[in-house]
Amino acid sequence: MKVAVLSPVAWRTPPRHYGPWEQIASNITEGLVQKDIDVTLFATKDSVTSAKLASIIPKGYEEDKNTDAKVSECMHISYLMERANKFDIIHNHFDFHPLTYSRLIRTPVVTTIHGFSSPKIIPVYKRYNDSNYYVSISYSDRNENLSYIANVYHGIKEEDFTFQEDPAGGYLLFFGRIHPDKGVWEAIQIAKKSGKKIVLAGIIQDQAYFDEKIAPWIDNEQICFLGPAGPEKRNKLLGDAHALLHPIRFNEPFGLSLAESMMCGTPVIAFNKGAMQELINDGETGFLVDTIDEAVAKIPLISQLSRLKCHEWAKSQFSRKRMVDDYIKVYEKILRKAKS
Repeated sequence: MKVAVLSPVAWRTPPRHYGPWEQIASNITEGLVQKDIDVTLFATKDSVTSAKLASIIPKGYEEDKNTDAKVSECMHISYLMERANKFDIIHNHFDFHPLTYSRLIRTPVVTTIHGFSSPKIIPVYKRYNDSNYYVSISYSDRNENLSYIANVYHGIKEEDFTFQEDPAGGYLLFFGRIHPDKGVWEAIQIAKKSGKKIVLAGIIQDQAYFDEKIAPWIDNEQICFLGPAGPEKRNKLLGDAHALLHPIRFNEPFGLSLAESMMCGTPVIAFNKGAMQELINDGETGFLVDTIDEAVAKIPLISQLSRLKCHEWAKSQFSRKRMVDDYIKVYEKILRKAKS
């Protein structure tokens, strides 16, 4: 089986700090290589992989502001599609754009839908229902107008995360992009009301929001801001935390930081939106809440939860091995259909 994995080109694959779609494309690629599957990763030229690397874009357009995003995307997608006949299957992680090629090539295309940025993109997915295979990353993120071949939860590399039975930091942690959707201000309010220290880690995606709603609270004592935290910092930050706060304000389709946190043994308190019910065992690996005050009330209960159970839950549901095995089943099912 020859597989082409199409990663986005906003960031390097795997990303240096932020880039969840690129991270999952990398995790799948490396997992397939370990299964002795012939894989070619289509990503930026500075990407790092043990598979074959095919690239035409030097750097991610979010990392090189001199490049045009649309030009980079157009060049990158077409670079793969012009070579489509070299592969048995194409695994698309590039949203809806590559779907427009799917009726022009013979190679089957499976698309992992990492979320819908807007309802306005649904018509593209609907139009290519009959010439594509869609995989959801949570059942909560499925659209009733689309046909799905499977649901596959994201998987992370267990070896990148260290289980911590006794967290050394004792702080609350917010780990994600600094944007209103992610509830950074809400996380600060939970910390203030509970009297706990909170560490904020992530890229600033909305500068105005940071300047107006977040920066005034930062005192580097109770409210600390670290900025982006790459893999070398992420493991320690998550493992040493008392709990991860995830007070999202939108229906998040997955939530990679939750899986990473629980893999380290750190429970999660999240607003009950999107896929949170699928990621968290309420009362066992964290708590699902609806308000800031409800989150505050759960803080004292965190110490009653088993960090080992958090770790075991994450291993069983969100490991790279499980994800890769599930995708191989999807590939095999598609290839059987193509031969029939």
